[in-house]
Amino acid sequence: MSHSRYLQTHISLATPLRVDELQAQTPYPTITATLLDRKITFMTIQTIIDEVTKTCQEGRKIVIASWNVHSFNLSFQLPWFYDFMQTAEIAMCDGSGILKTVNGLGLNLPLDYRATGTELIPNLLESAKHAGFSFFFLGAKPEILAKAISSTREKYSGVEINGYHGYFPKDDPRACRELIERINKVSPNILVIGMGMPLEEKWVLQNQESLDVNVIIPCGAVIDRLAGVIQNCPKWISDCGFEWLFRLKQEPRRLAARYLLGNPAFLLQIALAATYLSPLKVEDNK
Repeated sequence: MSHSRYLQTHISLATPLRVDELQAQTPYPTITATLLDRKITFMTIQTIIDEVTKTCQEGRKIVIASWNVHSFNLSFQLPWFYDFMQTAEIAMCDGSGILKTVNGLGLNLPLDYRATGTELIPNLLESAKHAGFSFFFLGAKPEILAKAISSTREKYSGVEINGYHGYFPKDDPRACRELIERINKVSPNILVIGMGMPLEEKWVLQNQESLDVNVIIPCGAVIDRLAGVIQNCPKWISDCGFEWLFRLKQEPRRLAARYLLGNPAFLLQIALAATYLSPLKVEDNK
């Protein structure tokens, strides 16, 4: 993605930034913001699909990362994770928590800028029916992966989909090398990885240079969702910003610490930062 021209604006809580002029030129312009020095690429799902299409057509390689409250917290705990998120070509807003936070700090963006993996991947698959792009799913248990591939092949007929489960020794160089050879043999356009955060990001960071693919998307539980194993959150709940509560009810033991401790920790960091400095900076991408 081109970032050749930047108009940087410092924002304070008392002076909201309006994007009316930008939106008058383009209904949903790409907006890059940094929240506590963490780069977020605000793009609609359609804009991301357009960028993916262009990347595949031009034979380039990009990584699409996801910012939500959990990944934001991880970026403070794990230096390598921070580096991964900062170097990703697209670091999309995957969660209402991030969008509400930047809006509370003055960036008046609609829900269209929340680009979740749950919505992005099905839309990419639909687009691939016409564009002819191929996919590789990496992650989930073998039986769940098989179900996800079968379901998507049936629903998105004509799209080439291959895959491999996520239960391989990720710290074994030989196993990773063999897996990369398997992926490169079919040379997919789009690699969707569902091994959980931050495990999938670490694997991408270590192996992305060896992968013969155009687009790499670490996407959490998306393979389980495509298989129908995990229920998608109803849109009205997600739009209200309570997807975390829906997911917590589904998997309380696994997600309790992430949400019940992680959400307050995130809000505390933002509140402390806003007390002493302007935590949000915005760049106009043209």
